[in-house]
Amino acid sequence: MTAKKIPEIIDLSQEIYDRMPVYKKLPEVKIDVHASHEEWENLPSSDKTHSVLILQMGEHTGTHVDALSHMGIPYKTHSIDKMPLNTFLTSAFCLDFSHKEPGELIEPEELIEACKSSKNKIQEGDTVLICTDHYKKHFGSASWAKGPGLGAKATRWLGEQKIAAFGVETMSQGVKGISNKEVHAICGEMGFTQYENVINLDLLTSRTRFPFIGLPLKIRGGTGSPVRAVAVFY
Repeated sequence: MTAKKIPEIIDLSQEIYDRMPVYKKLPEVKIDVHASHEEWENLPSSDKTHSVLILQMGEHTGTHVDALSHMGIPYKTHSIDKMPLNTFLTSAFCLDFSHKEPGELIEPEELIEACKSSKNKIQEGDTVLICTDHYKKHFGSASWAKGPGLGAKATRWLGEQKIAAFGVETMSQGVKGISNKEVHAICGEMGFTQYENVINLDLLTSRTRFPFIGLPLKIRGGTGSPVRAVAVFY
């Protein structure tokens, strides 16, 4: 009997923890103990072990995906629980933009050149991941909120390739104050979504096309959801 090959799984997800960095004005992450094992059983203990935690956070916390309803599409018909599951399980590849500095835009001609350099061609329904190395360079620093990002023209070019989604390491897919608002609007208009705060993308830039999974929670009426994003290699 042939041994079953175990796939290699690369975790692309941030840790969720108390008071972690979030995008401006989003709900602060709070994690507290609801009850310990001892409290559930009414047992005395000076060293309580945790049983249930309380999580308080917004939908757009950590590694997450946006619903189309977050980007100006009719709310009731395009919330996260209404989006097709095959949006979140796709073929993917990663482009290397690690040379980009905080605040710099990525333009369409750069995407085209990066696809050629990586010997990848975007196929309909793909997820395109964009490695800027911003997470490893700047997470937790004053520069974390000032990452590079897509320009409006680059976003529209991706939409013209009929992708399912794209993913970035930063808290916003565009550059704050320059393109971010327009990038959201273009995604909504063209019907594709995006993942933010995706990490470990530097481990993917030299790899071939792979299955990508970023399944959201089934939040009724949700405008987005945290995901456990992974790349799978067989």
